[in-house]
Amino acid sequence: MKHRLVSHVGLALFALSMACDAGKGDSVSVGGSGGSGQSSGATQPDTSASTSDVVSSAAQFMTGSTGAGMTCNSGPDEDFDQDGFTFNQGDCNGCDKNVNPSAIEVVITDPDPMTGMVPEPADEDCDGTKDNPEAMLCDTGLPLAPGSAMDAAKAIELCKVASGPKDWGVVTAKFTGADGSAAGITDQVGVMPKFGNVISARGGDSLFVLASGKARTVGQAGACGTCSCGTGVQGTPPTGFPQDNGCGTADVIYDDRALELEIRAPSNAVGYGFDFRFFTFEYPDYVCSYVNDQFIALVNPPPTGSLNGNIAFDNMSNPVSVNIAFFDVCNVPGDPCNANAAEMGNTGFDVWNCGFNDGYAGGTSWLHTVAPVTGGQTFTIRFAIWDTGDSLLNSTSIIDNWVWVANGGTVTVGTNPVPQ
Repeated sequence: MKHRLVSHVGLALFALSMACDAGKGDSVSVGGSGGSGQSSGATQPDTSASTSDVVSSAAQFMTGSTGAGMTCNSGPDEDFDQDGFTFNQGDCNGCDKNVNPSAIEVVITDPDPMTGMVPEPADEDCDGTKDNPEAMLCDTGLPLAPGSAMDAAKAIELCKVASGPKDWGVVTAKFTGADGSAAGITDQVGVMPKFGNVISARGGDSLFVLASGKARTVGQAGACGTCSCGTGVQGTPPTGFPQDNGCGTADVIYDDRALELEIRAPSNAVGYGFDFRFFTFEYPDYVCSYVNDQFIALVNPPPTGSLNGNIAFDNMSNPVSVNIAFFDVCNVPGDPCNANAAEMGNTGFDVWNCGFNDGYAGGTSWLHTVAPVTGGQTFTIRFAIWDTGDSLLNSTSIIDNWVWVANGGTVTVGTNPVPQ
């Protein structure tokens, strides 16, 4: 199984080309031009190799030496590149740690900035075919009420389940409270092809909805029908939360719900990303209030640049709430964000009213969050939402379009609007 790689991160790509007959242990000489990592002439493939031998031309992401070159001798049972695989274990290039059965296929279409040439296709995942990532479509026909947390993972394009300790993919999936405590499937979670009439899935056929009220839109079974449908049950926040939004914040939370995924990254991944939107009935009357609801994406181990493990926040370090800088959708007359009011059509945020919020609401356009990861690393990410301080005026997050970043370079934690 393979996953289509899509990256919204502009990273420098420096591709090499080399041949490595891993089955026979032939040498490969990789010349270098310093940090560019360009090849100055790999040995030609051994055309006399038997059908059991594998020849690869992939050497992406290796840094070339500054001297006369580097010699790679990889025998059939030797893990020369220390990627955890030998030739006899399916590694088609024992000279490059980014090429093995646990890697993800990468299609490079941009020219190398040093040469102006698009690198030759490579077979990173050692399936025998170059540049053949298949879009994993595993979220067609999923039920509105997910049958399991894995349905939610599929809805955000995390289709592959890790088959063992050396394989990448989802290891475990579960619904929890904000603090990671066990929780069942309730109407605070939902899977749907569209959120309302306008907001479609960004990847695949479905998106995942997480709410402090009900994860349902107008006309769906169990829809709220008003702006407050919380349970009123007090939860336990993660350490360091609720985060102060600069206006002071209550220290208790209600109606918390989370999706927690344990994931093992592909061996050649340097990062990952996902898209999300946030809507709340707290806009505009309760901006900068101590009871503002929050949505976080809590990662463990915490990547460099995260805030108490949270990787979803704006450039002022505000967590996702009514106070985030990207609030640009609303139904408030005279407000500039009202120009995008149609995007809330049939979501409930356009029509439901409690009587004390003037029938108004607002939210964000699609945002994209990225974070770094070490290839082969196992980590957890917990998408959590809650009402802060009380159980009134609910909020909803939509999550979709998980992607792996495997095109080299450095990934920095950050959240930015998805280009229109």
